[in-house]
Amino acid sequence: MPGFELFGDLERKEVNDVLDNGVIMRYGFDGMRKGHWKAKELEQELQNTFQSKHVQLVSSGTAAVSVALASAGVGAGDEVIMPTFTFVASFEAIMILGAIPILVDIDDTLGLNPEAVEKAITPKTKAIMVVQMCGSMAHMDALQAISNKHNILLVEDACQAIGGTYKGKPLGSIGDLGCFSFDFVKTITCGEGGAVVTNNEEYYTNADHYSDHGHDHIGNDRGAETHPFLGYNFRISELHAAVGLAQVKRLPEFLEIQKRNFDSLRNALSEIPEVTFRTVPEGGVESCAFLNFFLPDIETSRKVIEAFKEDGVDVCWNYYDNNWHYIRKWDHLKDLKSLFPISTEVKKGLAYLKNAEFPKSDHYIERNISCLIKLSWTENEVKERASKMVVCIKRALKN
Repeated sequence: MPGFELFGDLERKEVNDVLDNGVIMRYGFDGMRKGHWKAKELEQELQNTFQSKHVQLVSSGTAAVSVALASAGVGAGDEVIMPTFTFVASFEAIMILGAIPILVDIDDTLGLNPEAVEKAITPKTKAIMVVQMCGSMAHMDALQAISNKHNILLVEDACQAIGGTYKGKPLGSIGDLGCFSFDFVKTITCGEGGAVVTNNEEYYTNADHYSDHGHDHIGNDRGAETHPFLGYNFRISELHAAVGLAQVKRLPEFLEIQKRNFDSLRNALSEIPEVTFRTVPEGGVESCAFLNFFLPDIETSRKVIEAFKEDGVDVCWNYYDNNWHYIRKWDHLKDLKSLFPISTEVKKGLAYLKNAEFPKSDHYIERNISCLIKLSWTENEVKERASKMVVCIKRALKN
């Protein structure tokens, strides 16, 4: 991760195909495009990759979450349970629909804590959104059981987890709907792009229409298409899809490199008794996009991060002090800093955040360090990096 590190001839070929025929929009202009339909081809490839019946490409991972929820009828006043540890896009995608994000604790998987989810369910709960952060998964069996028990949606935000699996199923294909991101720093990239994945034909049809102004996409005259319901513009372009089409064909290559680099770093850190690793549920296989490990306390974590910076060990973070990925510094959400008035229903629904505390989440996030795994590292660079990381951690533990 990320796939842009290994752009090559295949990506150039697919993009040049689009430029040569001159049609960069995914819909319409049938006579001009000389049979090139990159978005359709990419959706077909992703159906195989995700072992799912339906894939709808959209403009981003954030759009994928909004489109997925809207396609299943989630909207004004509905509650969507989500984790305290995720990217800000998760709650943004819920709120744009007028729905209410209900944040609950994580556990040592760095994913949703099933006990916290169970306690958060109310008559307004419409969906549980599990976020498969940093290439791994939450306790999916327990979350699926809760979803079934209460007859509510299970939605997977697998934007950071392409290539991970649970009991043989690709992450993102387990819930009622799955969401993926193909932005610039993902394992496969379109530059900007995302996908909604589902086995439910109704949700797929809704996603197809909703993401393109409500167009029904029947016939070959775009101007004559009907609009069964309101929609918005979450389309991907043919240029972005062309890049993704090349990248998805290379996914096995990328995953092999990620795993090799991940294993080298993990094996080195395993020699330090004070280092422990996130729990991966039995039957789960990480995508190896990130290496996540825990240290004894927050003071040590902060010392290690500073040591990494001083020694040139990049792309490692302690999310407790990060503005984008953890509830602690989401003041714009807690204070509802919006450019436009937020509905009274959402204001009331989010009032709990003003005084909410998440000590169980703090316990894991403050001690966690997450390191992105690059595809472009040479074998020597990985060895050198592992050595530096060990030295930095041991030094921090002594001080």
